[in-house]
Amino acid sequence: MPFVSLNPTTEELIKEYRSISSEEVHAQLSMTHQVQQHWKTTSFAHRSQCFRQLNDVLMAERDELALIMTTEMGKPIKESRSEVEKCAQLCLYYADQGEKFLQAETLINEDNVVAEINYFPLGLVFGVMPWNFPLWQVLRFSVPAIMAGNGVVFKHAPNVPQNAIKIVELFVKAGFPEHLISHLMIEDELVKEVINSPHVHAITVTGSDRAGRAVASLAGAALKKCILELGGSDPFVVLEDADIAWTLNQAMTSRFTNCGQACISAKRFIVVKELYDAFKSQLVALTKELTVGNPIDESVKIGPLARRDLRDQLAKQVALAIDNGAVALTGGTIPAMPGWYYEPTVLENVTPSSPVWNQELFGPVAILIKADNEQQALELANDTPYGLGSSVWSKNIDRARTIADQIEAGATFINSLVRSDPASENSRTSKPCGLGHFSA
Repeated sequence: MPFVSLNPTTEELIKEYRSISSEEVHAQLSMTHQVQQHWKTTSFAHRSQCFRQLNDVLMAERDELALIMTTEMGKPIKESRSEVEKCAQLCLYYADQGEKFLQAETLINEDNVVAEINYFPLGLVFGVMPWNFPLWQVLRFSVPAIMAGNGVVFKHAPNVPQNAIKIVELFVKAGFPEHLISHLMIEDELVKEVINSPHVHAITVTGSDRAGRAVASLAGAALKKCILELGGSDPFVVLEDADIAWTLNQAMTSRFTNCGQACISAKRFIVVKELYDAFKSQLVALTKELTVGNPIDESVKIGPLARRDLRDQLAKQVALAIDNGAVALTGGTIPAMPGWYYEPTVLENVTPSSPVWNQELFGPVAILIKADNEQQALELANDTPYGLGSSVWSKNIDRARTIADQIEAGATFINSLVRSDPASENSRTSKPCGLGHFSA
């Protein structure tokens, strides 16, 4: 079965790629293992230099990489450039800090017995990666893994094969040994063989709940370390004394960046009744102002969704919400234009009895919820099977902290949108939307 690269803006075919066979998979794994056996003996200074060179390559090719990203999955071009820059920062961060993180730790007990905790490479780390941040998602696990002396093999989402191929080329251009990082263009059926390979020692997945459960089951059966970062429906809790201008600015960024296709973006805007009407009117007005169009255009804020099936699924979810009493304050339709677009939408009156209450809406759709008081806002925030991130908005930091400490999420931000960062990339999650982290 071919891997097909389609332009979501024009719906045109870019290129088809052949998936590889089981024999080719094992040959690649063996080759990457051999290269990793030498790489693990290299000095931290050498590895740091390679990552500094990767930073240089990323910045030199920023515009080309951004264009590939935008053309293949629809991200607005400005956001694509920002993603490349963030990856470059990641390289510099681990070039500077990697050796320090992996220094041996000395422990001395009360009897003066000395013990050391040492960090050694695991071997090959296998990543199953999503399409929504096609460069960042791969580099955020590959860079620290390789800095620690490991090798990397990854299966990228089937709709971004150009991005996957380019990632491998970038590492080689930066001076890393060929095959230290390998892309496996494989069907799902071969994932089990990769996980069961004696060369693979850890697995990481970013993606859907379904993919996470499937891969975690295979990793568990093979007794191998596994990290999962899965779906999210982050609450954005607005208290009475929030700075409404700043809060709205961040609300728009969090919900509509990447056309709303981010696991850790705010999706449920829970506002106490005292501020609800003002927040609602301004959120709707700002949403109506969003420019929808060709993501190559510098002025466009909302491009297409990455695939037709994703757009159609989102449209079905919104229709289901409306059938169950929700109201579309703006949007709620598929625009009459080529490409896999969906109008930026704000939904009101989505209640816990609605089927979509416990679903993730992966696209430019915000759910607006009124809370009678702070306690109800907290209860609504926690009334979800998801627990990736959350945010609380208030001028009173102690008050916000009290609420934040009770939200069931892996990371809660106060007066700031939830975001990933090179310095905190060991993702923590709550509830069944993520699992674990590994060292070295």
